[in-house]
Amino acid sequence: MLTHRNDQYHGDYGQAKSGVTFCLYPGYPTLYLQLSKAHNFVSDPHWNERIEYTKERERGYEYTEDLYVPGYFEVDIEVGESIYVSAGVEEADPDTLAQLFAEERKIRTPREDFRSCLLNAALQFYYRPDATHGYLLAGYPWFGVRARDLFIALPGCTIYADAPERFYRIMDTVLPDMRAFMRQEGISKEIRNINEGDIGLWAIWTLQEYARWSSLPDMVSRYGDFLDELIHYYLRNVHPNLRIDDNGLCVMTGDGRPLSWMDAKVNGQAVVRREGYLVEVNALWYNALCFYREALPQKWTPELEELLGRVQQSFCDTFINQHGYLFDYVHPHSSWRDWSVRPNMVFATSLPYSPLPKATRRSVLEIITRELRTPKGLRSLSPKSDGYQPQCHGTQWQREQSYYNGSVWPWLLGPYFEACIKLYGRSAISFIENTLIGMEEELQQHGVGTVSELFDGNPPFKGRGAISFAMSVGELLRSLALLEEAKSKYDTQILPIIRYE
Repeated sequence: MLTHRNDQYHGDYGQAKSGVTFCLYPGYPTLYLQLSKAHNFVSDPHWNERIEYTKERERGYEYTEDLYVPGYFEVDIEVGESIYVSAGVEEADPDTLAQLFAEERKIRTPREDFRSCLLNAALQFYYRPDATHGYLLAGYPWFGVRARDLFIALPGCTIYADAPERFYRIMDTVLPDMRAFMRQEGISKEIRNINEGDIGLWAIWTLQEYARWSSLPDMVSRYGDFLDELIHYYLRNVHPNLRIDDNGLCVMTGDGRPLSWMDAKVNGQAVVRREGYLVEVNALWYNALCFYREALPQKWTPELEELLGRVQQSFCDTFINQHGYLFDYVHPHSSWRDWSVRPNMVFATSLPYSPLPKATRRSVLEIITRELRTPKGLRSLSPKSDGYQPQCHGTQWQREQSYYNGSVWPWLLGPYFEACIKLYGRSAISFIENTLIGMEEELQQHGVGTVSELFDGNPPFKGRGAISFAMSVGELLRSLALLEEAKSKYDTQILPIIRYE
């Protein structure tokens, strides 16, 4: 809510230790403004009117505001001297401000290169409402906790950010809510969309990444029971929007609302309506079954082996088309196929277990590279497909129409890089590094020291959406880990990555 000039404010100020206090409106907390050095406060009450916020105007929102200015401080400063200023709702001790500043600076991540900026951004998403719970916010400035975003961003923002304690705390917080939903005991009020059909499959991918970072026995020891519950939850066919069809594939149905990560909607209806067999959901399902067999072989049965074979065969029969890429989604038991070239098929080439033969994976990746790849990520729709929109700006309705019809999503670089390494090996390393170097400039653009939610589909690929997005940051951190792993595997010497001046 923006403020405008009014007569309800209280302009009087009080005295604090080495500072002043204000309480502009009844019921508001008192604001303490304090300095570490003797000063003179000059009362000069006035309104600074018609301040314009260009981003709000760009997004079609109210964009002008009036701000009340009570006055200013006068203080003598010697050459080389530091003055510390405190603003808060509790009174500080001005004599300790220098020490407090030094202590805070010591625990902050220095932002001196690409990775350190991403590490600092990852920490900012970490949300602890109390001493025992932990979450990841989906982004700034307007996102809360969203289940799909949380699981996709979690490996990069925790274990690949040298902060496994965050991973453990968040999993300890989220798993009880996941179990409560699966047991039909209620839906979390803190985590949005935890009831959507693909959330459990992304959770299994997160466990897979943890096993990759730590070890498979450690993952089984910590989360094996949860993995077992998830697999059998899907096998029981009790989810309201997802079921396992006779051919072994996951079918997602709904009332027209979004069912996948492509969640833009207008009047409650998905802008990109994807129902039936979704390509990334079924790639995740095949991968989940294979990981379950790897992690818990004692629970694997001949019936599950037969199901896995059915899933693989059905995936290839359903999604592979004669042009060498994959349908984005297919309606079950009908002739409808979505021929749009979208990035969701990348997961069938990047996940640890793929249902596709290698030749098909290579063909899919080549088409993604040719039609979807940009310096900032993967387009959500090929420029050659109907409905392509190259820019994401204007009113909320216009933005919703373009989010998944051409906008570039940087988080998709993670699976894309992983697929490149799997298929091209050593020759992918310099390409990946050069792409990451190209992302350096974004740290000084839309959100300083972090990466945007999305970008325009055409040059100059302007940053759009949230100024800082957990999935973008998390997958770029995971990409750096993938790069280092590939360099170590192929013993490749490459210059240190990316300086941020």
